[in-house]
Amino acid sequence: MFASVYDDVLRRNPGETEFHQAAREVLETIGPVLAKHPEYVENKIIERVFEPERQIIFRVPWEDDRGEVHINRGFRVEFNSVLGPYKGGLRFHPSVYLGIVKFLGFEQIFKNGLTGLPIGGGKGGSDFDPKGRSDREVMRFCQSFMTELYRHLGEYTDVPAGDIGVGQREIGYLFGQYKRITNRYESGVITGKGLSYGGAQVRTEATGYGCAFFVEEMLKARGSSFDGRRVVVSGSGNVAIYAIAKVRELGGVVVACSDSSGYVVDEKGIDLDLLKQIKEVERRRLSAYAERRGTDVATYVPGGNVWEVPCEVALPSATQNEITGRDAEALVRGGCIAVGEGANMPTMPEGVRVFREAGVAFGPGKAVNAGGVATSALEMQQNASRDSWTFEFSERRLQEIMSDIHARCLETADEYGMPGDYVAGANIGGFKRVADAMMALGLI
Repeated sequence: MFASVYDDVLRRNPGETEFHQAAREVLETIGPVLAKHPEYVENKIIERVFEPERQIIFRVPWEDDRGEVHINRGFRVEFNSVLGPYKGGLRFHPSVYLGIVKFLGFEQIFKNGLTGLPIGGGKGGSDFDPKGRSDREVMRFCQSFMTELYRHLGEYTDVPAGDIGVGQREIGYLFGQYKRITNRYESGVITGKGLSYGGAQVRTEATGYGCAFFVEEMLKARGSSFDGRRVVVSGSGNVAIYAIAKVRELGGVVVACSDSSGYVVDEKGIDLDLLKQIKEVERRRLSAYAERRGTDVATYVPGGNVWEVPCEVALPSATQNEITGRDAEALVRGGCIAVGEGANMPTMPEGVRVFREAGVAFGPGKAVNAGGVATSALEMQQNASRDSWTFEFSERRLQEIMSDIHARCLETADEYGMPGDYVAGANIGGFKRVADAMMALGLI
């Protein structure tokens, strides 16, 4: 049966390799739940889950500061709304195409299901690259993008957020254009907003903080903690920065991080204030961190592989498929005992196999990085009630949600005969919640 379903995925979605990979990973783990619930098979729940409810592709014309016209492509895949309005980020990056958006939206279904919150799964974005563009160019692009996308959005329909290349600047421009076109201050239609116009405390930090909270729970389950642990984080964007921040609070020492140009090693521990200044304020490469920190303290390796740095805990927080089987072997040799995916599907299948065979605690992205979308749902809740929570209360709610997700993964893995398998626990836990709702709502 699995072979026929997977063959159908390949046939209906040619060339979308990332989506194929995500689909295969889920198919390889949900056998036990299908054996226990044959009604899912009879009602073709799997086939329905694998097919998006709606796929939107549109042209985005915009003009740069020199007056030159550019044409990009916009996407929104509204994958599954059985648990609530479609919820998932927008990614602006040259690598974006339908297969990337579909893989991200598919993962989002189960991630959102794991949170226990009433949100469905979707994802979107464009092949536009905001790097090197002026604020006014980014604004014009965002306005053109939202001029088409707005007709598909709504606080009870589809609620996007940020992702790679879409931060508070982009969210502000997008929300402003939505408000302008609709003549409605519908603050719950997009999340990741600035605090001055309906944003939520901890939303900026949520994915990174949530990643650290989940991995701390993984370590606790093994009678350990972050205290004194040597940690490597890939990336140096939003997720990486706030994962570093929370790991440091929990007692870990982050000795390396990376960007697309290379990586930096700081044996004294990454200086978070300097990293934020370089990446968030100045938007410069990591080489500037080493220059500023001093070459006697920090070493910058251009074009290098950050997974060559020995560590006890690895937090891949950059992009998909960044840890190969060879990288995983290097991490195991370097003493790695736990891996938490801050990014979406950053570990290739052969890497996952290496970690499992070596007994490394491995937390998949759909569980580990669910803190971002969970806090987005909390932002929606505050917008709906015209309320605003404190940072401390919001962080406590995030920690509770991540602890619950961890427990749900472990309990589900135990229930289906795969103790300690976070991948199976996350896939089955998310799938079962969605499948039960689909059964309840009839043939939709």
